Amino acid sequence: MNGEEEFFDAVTGFDSENSSGEFSEADQRVAGVMRVDTGRSNGIGKVGERPPQENGIQKHRTSLPAPMFTRSDFSVWSILKKCIGLELSKITMPIVFNEPLSFLQRITEYMEHVFLIHRASCQPQALERMQCVAAFAVSAVASQWERTGKPFNPLLGETYELIREDLGFRFISEQVSHHPPVSAFYSEGLNQDFLFHGSIYPKLKFWGKSVEAEPRGTITLELLKHNEAYTWTNPTCCVHNVIIGKLWIEQYGTVEIVNHRTGDKCVLHFKPCGLFGKELHKVEGHIQDKNKKKLFMIYGKWTECLWGIDPAAYESFKKRERRGDQLSKAQPDNGSQKADGDVLDSVPEVQETVQVIPGSKLLWRVNTRPPNSAQMYNFTSFTVSLNELQSGMEKTLAPTDCRLRPDIRGMENGDMDLASQEKERLEEKQREARRERAKQEAEWQTRWFHPPPHPYTGTPDWPPPRGYFERNFSPPPHIY
Repeated sequence: MNGEEEFFDAVTGFDSENSSGEFSEADQRVAGVMRVDTGRSNGIGKVGERPPQENGIQKHRTSLPAPMFTRSDFSVWSILKKCIGLELSKITMPIVFNEPLSFLQRITEYMEHVFLIHRASCQPQALERMQCVAAFAVSAVASQWERTGKPFNPLLGETYELIREDLGFRFISEQVSHHPPVSAFYSEGLNQDFLFHGSIYPKLKFWGKSVEAEPRGTITLELLKHNEAYTWTNPTCCVHNVIIGKLWIEQYGTVEIVNHRTGDKCVLHFKPCGLFGKELHKVEGHIQDKNKKKLFMIYGKWTECLWGIDPAAYESFKKRERRGDQLSKAQPDNGSQKADGDVLDSVPEVQETVQVIPGSKLLWRVNTRPPNSAQMYNFTSFTVSLNELQSGMEKTLAPTDCRLRPDIRGMENGDMDLASQEKERLEEKQREARRERAKQEAEWQTRWFHPPPHPYTGTPDWPPPRGYFERNFSPPPHIY
């Protein structure tokens, strides 16, 4: 396969054949919003067939049309051995290492735990709102656990929209730049309670045994009822053992969430695995006021759950723990999942689950995945529905929507030869369009997002689009 392809997914890597996949989606109810119980997996019919409705609520599919293709016969090293220490910006990868989603759809997974935003909007106190926002920021990376397949790189001008009345939001994203790759997104509450927007352009490097994604781009959440804006950036993501062994993912780095109205800040430390793996998946931090006084302590794992407690109680417990007071030791959170421990680099085979300090408050718990998740690229129930093309949707979607990409659709249906051919055709079509613009000395013009500076941070940004949901899509760019 020839040509360039932007290799920029924040969890770029390759599938682990040893994933457990023992998950199902939890039912959540929010004020004014009902989360639909999709039921057990029973497969779906033809692509585009509309699932039945129950009590007037649209039901979404619970499995993919075809199981995941095996990757065991393909070598990664032959591709990556020349890239050690370099930014992965122009590497063509075999389609077998992909998952049947565009990166724009991957970004949409931020919204899986949108009930936390609705909950934040209902809280009367700023501290309680920050607790919900912190939980949402952590939950946004939870779907990356064991997701070691690479989403398709969006074509320039590609878009994706999602409207979930049952979850109370609508979402739109656009690929606004190809060199460097930049994806802009915007979401709003259907009850006018929030705006959520930002841009993603991670910088990736290959370090021999691992691929690291350094996050770029500001994420903004606005709670309209409270006239508050929160901003943060995601932690660094690293995929280990990309050459040999079981692949595993860790998130590390410090995430600072700022409330620009009150000056409150939440500082979250995503812990690196460490020498013996004791810190794997752990998140610890605190909420402080504008004078840096600690108001609330937060701890947990981004793969499982997040808890919070009063600073005095937290410090008291830590002192007793250091003194070896066995009677005061925390109890395991048996309701949570086990963290992934079956990895290389001296990580223990079994990791302890989150230890809950007495008196703690549960802020968030991850949705469990469907029982057949391992055969569906380790997708969550929310993710399974993202590329669903229901009957009649082609008439309302933008012609640039990811669901209409023939390569992704082919892979989802299990036709790997068609998917590979279409992927190569689309990449060549994009290159030809770039060459034509160069001849005419023309710049690409984004359709929905435009780049003035961020109103709160002053950094480059792609603010909320105008007019998309009026559905005037002509004349569309013919990218497919």
